[in-house]
Amino acid sequence: MKMRGSYGDRDRDRGRDRGSPRFGSSRSGPPPSRKFGNPGDRLRKKRWNLDELPKFEKNFYTEHPEMQRMSQYDVDEYRRKKEITIRGSGCPRPIINFHQAQFPQYVMDVLMQQNFKEPTAIQAQGFPLALSGRDMVGIAQTGSGKTLSYLLPAIVHINHQPYLERGDGPICLVLAPTRELAQQVQQVAYDYGKSSRIKSTCVYGGAPKGPQIRDLERGVEICIATPGRLIDFLEAGKTNLRRCTYLVLDEADRMLDMGFEPQIRKIVDQIRPDRQTLMWSATWPKEVRQLAEDFLKDYVQINVGALELSANHNILQIVDVCMESEKDNKLFQLMEEIMAEKENKTIIFVETKKRCDDLTRRMRRDGWPAMCIHGDKSQPERDWVLSEFRSGKAPILIATDVASRGLGMFSVLKVPKNLYAYISTVSRYLCTITYDTQSTRVMTARTASFLVYIFNINVKTGHVNIYFSFKGHIMTFDAL
Repeated sequence: MKMRGSYGDRDRDRGRDRGSPRFGSSRSGPPPSRKFGNPGDRLRKKRWNLDELPKFEKNFYTEHPEMQRMSQYDVDEYRRKKEITIRGSGCPRPIINFHQAQFPQYVMDVLMQQNFKEPTAIQAQGFPLALSGRDMVGIAQTGSGKTLSYLLPAIVHINHQPYLERGDGPICLVLAPTRELAQQVQQVAYDYGKSSRIKSTCVYGGAPKGPQIRDLERGVEICIATPGRLIDFLEAGKTNLRRCTYLVLDEADRMLDMGFEPQIRKIVDQIRPDRQTLMWSATWPKEVRQLAEDFLKDYVQINVGALELSANHNILQIVDVCMESEKDNKLFQLMEEIMAEKENKTIIFVETKKRCDDLTRRMRRDGWPAMCIHGDKSQPERDWVLSEFRSGKAPILIATDVASRGLGMFSVLKVPKNLYAYISTVSRYLCTITYDTQSTRVMTARTASFLVYIFNINVKTGHVNIYFSFKGHIMTFDAL
C-alpha cells in the first residue's frame, strides 16, 4: 500500500482498494408515517459502541522545525501581540506563516492565489489546534478568518478518511444559522476543495429540496447546513451522519438566539461521540458555554481580543436615543447625510416583516432606491436583492434579522434588542471597515436600557468613540 506523507491526498484512483469499509452499508428507509409535534421527533438517539465503530485518524499535525525552535517567551509575546488567550491544556504553539502549518500543496496554491500574506490571529492558533484533532472553541469577531480556520483542517481530515460509498453521508458537517452564511461557507469549501476533488453542498430552507437531495444522494464529503432543513432530510432518510467525524458549529451563539438548540442536539445525537468538534462564536454567554460542555471533550478555548464581551474596536459608534414618534424623521434626516455620497451603502434593520415592507414602500415612494428582504421572500428573490445591493443599483437594503449574519456589508443601521444583539451586529456587519467609519444608530427610548453597559464595555477596551443623544442633550465619551 502506498504510504501517505504528513498531509498526503487520498489515492484518487477509483479502481484501487479503498481500505477500510464504510461506516454502515445500508441506508434506512423513510420513517413510519406517524405524526410528531416537533422537528427531530422522528430521530432516535443513537446508542454508540465505540469498540464496534471503525477507527479513524484525526491527528495530522506535525510541528514545523521553525516552530520547535520558538521559545516559550516568543510564543507568549506573539500571543500577547495578537491578543490571543488560551484556556485549556496541551495547546500547540501558534504558527507565524502559512507554510508552517504544512498544508498540502494544493491548499497552499489556493492560499497564494488569494494573496494572503500571513494567517490572522485565529488562524495562527486555530490551524495547529484543529489539525491536531483536538476539540476546540474559537471566540473571535466575524471577519477574523474563522471560516478558513476550520475548513482547511477539514480538507486535510477528509483526505485521510476512506472514500465515500453509495449511501454514505458527509464526513464533515458544518451547521450554520442562516442560509446566507451557509452559502458563503460552501463557496469557500468549493474553492479550496475542488483541487482534491472534495465535493460539498449547501442545505438550507427556502430553496427547492430536489437539487439538495440529489447532491446528498450522489455523495458529498462536506455538507454545510442550517439545522431545520438538515433535520427534515435526516427524518426523511435522505441522508445520514454515520460517516461524520468532523463537526463544526459556526456562529453557535446565533443559532441559540434563533432557537435552534433542540434541533442541534437532535443532530449531534446522530454523530459518533469520538468525532472532532469545533465550535465558533462571537460571544461567550452561559448558553454557549453549556453547549460546549455538552458536546466537546477536553477542549481548548481560543479567545482573540478582550475576554470581556466587546464590540469591534475599530468602529466609531454613534447612539441616538429618541422617542418612538421621532424615529422615522431622524432616520430620513440621517439618510440624507449618508446618501449625499453616492458610493455609500446602507442596511436598515427592522423588527418585523410588516415594518420591513411598510418602510420600503414609504422610502421608494419618497424616491429612495430601497429594496427589502425578509423571511417571506423566496430564495431567488433574496439572491437578486442582495445582488442589486452589492452592485450599488439599490444601495439601501431594509431587512429583518433573517439576514443578520455574514453579509459583510458597509454601513448598518439597527435597533438592537439587547447587549448581545448589539455586539454581534457591530462586529459582524462592519468587519471590513477601518477606523474612520461610523455606525450610526437610531434607537428608541424603550430600547435604551442597556446603553450604560455598552459604554462601560467599550470604554474599558479604550478603542471606541460613543455618542449619546437624548432629547437634545449630547454626551460624548472619547475612548480612543
